[in-house]
Amino acid sequence: MLELAILGFLYDAPLHGYELRKRIASLTGHVRPVAESTLYPTIKRLERAGFLVRATEPGAVAAPRHVLSLTEEGGSELRRRLAEPAPQDITDENRWFTVLAFLRHLDDAAAQVAVLRRRLAFLEEPASFFYDGERPLAAEELDDPFRRGVLTVARATSRAELAWLRDTLTSLDG
Repeated sequence: MLELAILGFLYDAPLHGYELRKRIASLTGHVRPVAESTLYPTIKRLERAGFLVRATEPGAVAAPRHVLSLTEEGGSELRRRLAEPAPQDITDENRWFTVLAFLRHLDDAAAQVAVLRRRLAFLEEPASFFYDGERPLAAEELDDPFRRGVLTVARATSRAELAWLRDTLTSLDG
């Protein structure tokens, strides 16, 4: 997810590390904070792979800063990852939001539709956070108001996403 976010934000515009970190934090929020000890090794790994280049620019007040730009290979890698998201990129909500945030960079509408259809198929599968043996429990079956709240919020979120997915697929298919 972090690599995809880095590639996606740099596809939009060259950024220095601090600004990139702020944008990733805005996307992932409190759920997955990005530490410098995670971000900078990931940037170096993407640089070694030829997906990013670093240029030094004079700082506004202090030391020079390093600005990161996406290479042509980096753009290709971003589009490949968007067209072929890993299963956990479809099923994990936070990873899915990262894919969705940059899916517009995938120029092929048919490929965009294929990714959205994978998410739709996942959401249409019956699921729950709580089970009675193998049977998923509905919110109405729970005595615990907090677990009922988890399922109520999740169901509302899923309904909204399903409606959005169906509308978007209709518009992209048409």
